[in-house]
Amino acid sequence: MTDSDPRPPFRDPSLPRQERVADLLARLTLDEKIGLLHQYHRPVERLGMGPFKTGTEALHGLAWLGEATVFPQVVALGATWNPGLVEQVGAAVADEVLAFHHDDPAKVGRNVWAPTVNPLRDPRWGRNEEGYSEDAWMTGLMGGAYARGLKGDDGSVWKTAPTVKHFLAYGNEADRCTTSSNMPPRVLHEYEFAAHRPALASGDAVAVMLSYNLVNGRPAHVTPLVGTELRTWTADEVFVVSDAYAPNNLAQLQGYFEDLPTAYAAAVKAGLDSFTQDDDRAEGVLAHLVTALDRGLLDEADIDTAARRNLHVRFGLGEFDPEDPYARIGRESVNSPEHRALAREAATQSITLLKNDGILPLRAPKKIAVIGPLADVQMQDWYSGTLPYAVTARQALAERAEVLYCEGVDRIRLRHKTGYVTAVEDGAALALTDTTGAAAQYDLFDWGGWSYTARSVATGRYVDGRLDGTVGADSPGPHEFDVHETFKIVEVEGGKVAVRQIHKGEDAETGKWFAIEDGRIVLTGDQTRAAEFDFEFVVKARTVAADLAREADVVVAVLGDHPLVNGRETEDRRDLRLPDAQEWLLRDLVAANPNTILVMSSSYPYAANWAAAHVPAVAWSGHGGQEWGSALADVLYGDRDAEGRLPQTWYTDAAELPAMLDYDIVASDATYLYYLGQPLYPFGHGLSYADFKYANLKPGKDHAGPGDVLEVTVDVTNTSERDGVETVQLYSHQCGSRVKQPLRQLRAFQKVRLAAGETRTVRFDVAVDDLAHWDNTTGRMIVEKSRQRLMVGRSAANIVLSASVRVDGTTVGPRDLSQPLAAASNDAYAGVLWRDETRASGDVIAAEEAGGWIMLGDCDFGSGFTSVTARVSGHASQLQLRVDDPLDGDVLAKIDTPMTAGVYDYADVTVDFGGAEGVKDLYVTFESGPVRLASLTFGGES
Repeated sequence: MTDSDPRPPFRDPSLPRQERVADLLARLTLDEKIGLLHQYHRPVERLGMGPFKTGTEALHGLAWLGEATVFPQVVALGATWNPGLVEQVGAAVADEVLAFHHDDPAKVGRNVWAPTVNPLRDPRWGRNEEGYSEDAWMTGLMGGAYARGLKGDDGSVWKTAPTVKHFLAYGNEADRCTTSSNMPPRVLHEYEFAAHRPALASGDAVAVMLSYNLVNGRPAHVTPLVGTELRTWTADEVFVVSDAYAPNNLAQLQGYFEDLPTAYAAAVKAGLDSFTQDDDRAEGVLAHLVTALDRGLLDEADIDTAARRNLHVRFGLGEFDPEDPYARIGRESVNSPEHRALAREAATQSITLLKNDGILPLRAPKKIAVIGPLADVQMQDWYSGTLPYAVTARQALAERAEVLYCEGVDRIRLRHKTGYVTAVEDGAALALTDTTGAAAQYDLFDWGGWSYTARSVATGRYVDGRLDGTVGADSPGPHEFDVHETFKIVEVEGGKVAVRQIHKGEDAETGKWFAIEDGRIVLTGDQTRAAEFDFEFVVKARTVAADLAREADVVVAVLGDHPLVNGRETEDRRDLRLPDAQEWLLRDLVAANPNTILVMSSSYPYAANWAAAHVPAVAWSGHGGQEWGSALADVLYGDRDAEGRLPQTWYTDAAELPAMLDYDIVASDATYLYYLGQPLYPFGHGLSYADFKYANLKPGKDHAGPGDVLEVTVDVTNTSERDGVETVQLYSHQCGSRVKQPLRQLRAFQKVRLAAGETRTVRFDVAVDDLAHWDNTTGRMIVEKSRQRLMVGRSAANIVLSASVRVDGTTVGPRDLSQPLAAASNDAYAGVLWRDETRASGDVIAAEEAGGWIMLGDCDFGSGFTSVTARVSGHASQLQLRVDDPLDGDVLAKIDTPMTAGVYDYADVTVDFGGAEGVKDLYVTFESGPVRLASLTFGGES
């Protein structure tokens, strides 16, 4: 065969895809294969291969390409608790991707970067809006549904190639490229893998994006877990892409490798197939790969493997087939009537009623005061498409009653001793003038975290501190990745204020101050040059809002966040509070009119404690897209039941949370699984307008074992006089275990629609194998012999009925000390970190200073061992081995460790060991540091 064959095998759709890929790969030169390893594939004209681009953003609609249907944020889709609906949204987004692709194939690729399946471990995470749930199983279920809709597999050709992101253990923005996520084995297997696996195992997703962070001290872009875990979840090829600009971090920000050719070679060997680096300028990446080949760091087989996976995606998308089965999908699908209706349905099902003292549903009020900074606007987050239109709360409610409206924000002036800060030149600049009119007035928005935006009354645009140091009032508001429109107002001596810009870019927060230069406002990094202003109110929003509230029959206060300010990609939140100005506004509204309903539209939970105690009705949803106002009106008026349920816990204070970088949810009692406190609103919470009664919870059997499926049924009755929707939730708790178990864990749920008076038997099927947890002693997932309590209810904290089943699983025996004990497989710890054993593989325990310890439970010392060998690296230190207690237990061995050449240079130190018999918990205490412990090996059993 030659390149000029009229129909070479790779263009024959009747052949298996694997054969077609192999045929095309064999026709490519080494340089041509290297050219496939960048986000922008080099075309190969002699074979008719055109350009190909990975990575079209499609998180909750097609993004960054112009007007397209904007569906609710992902966290709001999670609140629907409806995988079928989420799949429909994915299918609609896929159609819109195809429509744009058919217009411009080179610009709009069909490899889409969605869904995000990082579980929402901490509500302060800046990218909270991108995740479905804090529950890993639910995240995997919802992510798989969205991927299934995106892929739209017709049996031969995919609509799009979905990419789950971000692998692995990514959940903080501060220093995200240099922080390491501590991942004990249990958390890794039970939480992180559980969220990532389903979409890949089912074949609904075909690709994975790696994350910026390090995992156990090793950059995620070279994690061996891609090969040892991720690619074992499916028999199909898995295409692995880097996150944007992450490959260069390996040798730069992270400093993990000495240069980029070495780093790139390690990434390819670890399983990276596509470099998202330098935008469309592929030359640098390809040159580094060639250098790696020249040095012998890579060979052609490594390139072939990565190129094959790139080609697998292109063949899956039908690129080399004679016909496009989706050619009929054109621009008419973008924002089509069907997609608009779906956006409204998704928004409706996401709205979650947190509290209702009877004020809802609304009873035809004649006059409604709709008040708040989100009352007449629909926000777009960074991964949103451009709204083709927006139905706001004000607009939708105005179709049903007379609406009184105000934004609820203060209007202010800043006066310097030489004049007022004024928008001049149509807002192109700010200067000092003697005017006090509209050009010197600004509406001040409080988004929390002391972050404000200011909108010029004269221009209707926002104040923007530009990178060149100039300041104007001509921005549409925060809308780009680097936000320049946020400011802090800082009190200084004499009752005056200074203004500091907050610029939170990818690398760090920078703060420049308003200064005066030639009568104009400029930015300076020199705080001593900061201008001082008198802060003057033109209009106090709370007074105006309270006056409107008194006139109305009911008040709807629409509060929340700006999704590009105080909690977004590159920026975590520091607390959970409602913005201060919004809370003060709410309190004044309630004082003026007790018939006040709080509606929060936000990317994340709030500690809305005062509202929970004093406001008669509280509702929440994520930012709901173009139809949110219509959906909200439908729910407030009771045309639709309130169907949303919380996909994550709402806490009373950030003090209830562990440290942001504490990823060990087991040890830190994090998420609803382990949380011991009383939340403001629990996971799964959400009220209906109907009332429901549960009865007759019946497990299908009293005993079960691995491989069995438990059939669990419960009768649910709508006891009210109106139709309603209930989300029936099934949780389990393992009663008795050698390790700490979740207090409750979601196993299944069903959303049921019941007519007034209707009873339905709801059935759940729970695989006993899904009740497994990771066992450190055997290094595998096991179903432990125990009694499992099955609990059904309305939320994680509102359990209505329970029953138990005996599970005849494994009885975990003691640790076998005839085999080396991996330090990283400990059962408990304090003051230590998980770190990389080598740059390529393995984990060890690292103590940076004295006082840390690990516990290896249930060690069988038999009739005694006479020696122990510690595999260590790092500085000279001492380890002590104790039993039963890390501080007061008997010391059985002291191991003085030597200084080694580096953290990856290990020494084996053997000392006498004695005094322990039988089964005991073994503690290793670190008397100083820094030192790393890889393993302990016991010898000389008598």
